[in-house]
Amino acid sequence: MLTARGITKSYDDLQILKGIDLDIASGEIVSIVGSSGAGKTTLLQILGTLDKPDNGTVEIDGVNPFALSSRQMSAFRNTSVGFIFQFHQLLPEFTAIENIALPALIKGESMKKAKADGMQLLEVLGLTNRADHKPNELSGGEQQRIAVARSLINKPSVIFADEPSGNLDSKNSQELHQLFFDLRDQFGQTFIIVTHNNELANMTDRKLVMSDGNIVS
Repeated sequence: MLTARGITKSYDDLQILKGIDLDIASGEIVSIVGSSGAGKTTLLQILGTLDKPDNGTVEIDGVNPFALSSRQMSAFRNTSVGFIFQFHQLLPEFTAIENIALPALIKGESMKKAKADGMQLLEVLGLTNRADHKPNELSGGEQQRIAVARSLINKPSVIFADEPSGNLDSKNSQELHQLFFDLRDQFGQTFIIVTHNNELANMTDRKLVMSDGNIVS
């Protein structure tokens, strides 16, 4: 469901990616590991359409997002891909359910339907009693679960996660890691995860190791 061919990326004279080829199957959970500076986050941002490659092609469900207009790209990104970051990026003035509903509202859903869909996700995550709490009233683990729900609200084809447990303690990290697999089992969700957490990387279906701008194993 995702293919990348010949992906290169440079910033000024520094080449970050040196010709990445990659195939991800639907429902697969793949981790990308490697030392700092190996190109992991740059690759994730290109696969997730947040950055453009200098050369090469990316297809998600048969669509080349970089061939779309900026308006089409924004719509594609909102509906076909989801993002989870190390820091939850929740809007502090909004409640948990409002944060979750936001991508659905951008898509054009009514507030009623967006909140109803969000509550279903909160039920799956065991957080229905936190729906009306603002981020500063939630624990770190709860905040990151809200961010996961937000990434799922539009039923995207693939979720991209960049160090999703990097800001959590051991207990919350383990719970978040298990959540990814539970969501895959329940929704058939595909995850591509950049991580330094060896426990998470070793749990995934496939671990890709990057070094010096290449996938080496």
